[in-house]
Amino acid sequence: MKIKINKWVKFSFWGLLYVLWVIWLNNYWFLFGLPVIFDIYITKKVHWAFWKKKNPPGGKQTKVVEWVDAIIFAVIAASFIRLFFFEAYVIPTSSMEKSMLVGDYLFVSKVAYGPKMPNTPLSFPFVHQSMPLTNYKVNSYVEWIKKPYKRLKGFSEIENNDVVVFNFPEGDTVALNFPSQNYYELCRMYGRERVNADERSFGRIVSRPVDKKENYIKRCIGIPGDTIKIIDGEVFVNGKPQVFHKGRQYNYIITTDGSLFNSRVLDRLGISNDDREMFSGGRFLFPLTLEQKEKFEGLKNVTSVTRFIMPEGNYDPAIFPHSSNYPWNVDNFGPLYVPKEGDTVELTVENLPLYERIIDVYENNELVVKDSTIFINGEAATSYTFNLDYYWMMGDNRHKSADSRYWGFVPIDHVVGKASIIWMSLDKDKKFPKKIRFKRLLKTIH
Repeated sequence: MKIKINKWVKFSFWGLLYVLWVIWLNNYWFLFGLPVIFDIYITKKVHWAFWKKKNPPGGKQTKVVEWVDAIIFAVIAASFIRLFFFEAYVIPTSSMEKSMLVGDYLFVSKVAYGPKMPNTPLSFPFVHQSMPLTNYKVNSYVEWIKKPYKRLKGFSEIENNDVVVFNFPEGDTVALNFPSQNYYELCRMYGRERVNADERSFGRIVSRPVDKKENYIKRCIGIPGDTIKIIDGEVFVNGKPQVFHKGRQYNYIITTDGSLFNSRVLDRLGISNDDREMFSGGRFLFPLTLEQKEKFEGLKNVTSVTRFIMPEGNYDPAIFPHSSNYPWNVDNFGPLYVPKEGDTVELTVENLPLYERIIDVYENNELVVKDSTIFINGEAATSYTFNLDYYWMMGDNRHKSADSRYWGFVPIDHVVGKASIIWMSLDKDKKFPKKIRFKRLLKTIH
């Protein structure tokens, strides 16, 4: 009697969890899996664990079978957690310093905004886009099955100043010899025809689905419906200054009396080896927070600390939308409206650069301009209604961040999750045990 009660309790527990999971998925076809759980715990007619012997002699499996069983369980459990709950991520660049440092290992919450279902579900476990040791040449996925965008219910919506992990919007096309560089920026620098034709220099040109683009991490500056403007490096959202973050950095020109900085002083002030840039004997360019700036001003050999600002009107063609109609730069930008699902904007040839990629790429329309007339899906268009929400993402290290100022809006279907906890942090400039940043372990992200 005890055994019967035990198996019914197990079935009830796992069956209830499974039903709740199906309701969360909002796909009731998966209820056909409930009989499988019933058979596993109650009827036991089918030998589901085919890799194990049924009723082995002595009741024990061989060591090999036990290892196989443990590995299969671990892969399934870890893949389930990674897809629906959280994923590990490491900070590879300095774009978010000092809020987050190169070498920070994070947990990214999928349930914060709701897990995004894979567009390409057939892929190798725990590998993002390319198989290890193949130099990006062998995909870790196949596109035999392609799924449209779907996001499950989450605990919250994306809010201003959240730290967000997302798929790089312009990562749909990649030159394999420059996998970490923006293909479209390469085309602007060298010409699209040359990049596409010169395989020896740039490598094979490949395309990637949304969920297999590179993962980026930035701070969400603007949510759908916001208007963004940058004046002399200061961000304004809907006319109000952005909330101050202690980790925000700008480039400063530091002038000394001609003397150099002791490396131990720079270590103490938090200047990484990669950031130690010198113009001449007494002039240096460092990215600094406000706190670091004040400390440098207090050094005896420092004569001035001046923030670097790109003046208004100095057009930078690398800045979105890459049009002389909008002569913006990294420090003076906008105003720019962040599109919201259902909003309609007037379209002209002059403002089309702002929305061209949204219409053509993110929302899959055929966009053509003929004789100063805009055609969308074969019909003349003077306006456009957005089908998705969009976001504006920027790094806290303002002069060392390739962010929305360079490639524009982030669609909601590119959002992966919310950065939540730093579980490990390693300083690449130091050796063990000083390499471990103990003060950052298990630190929540704000």
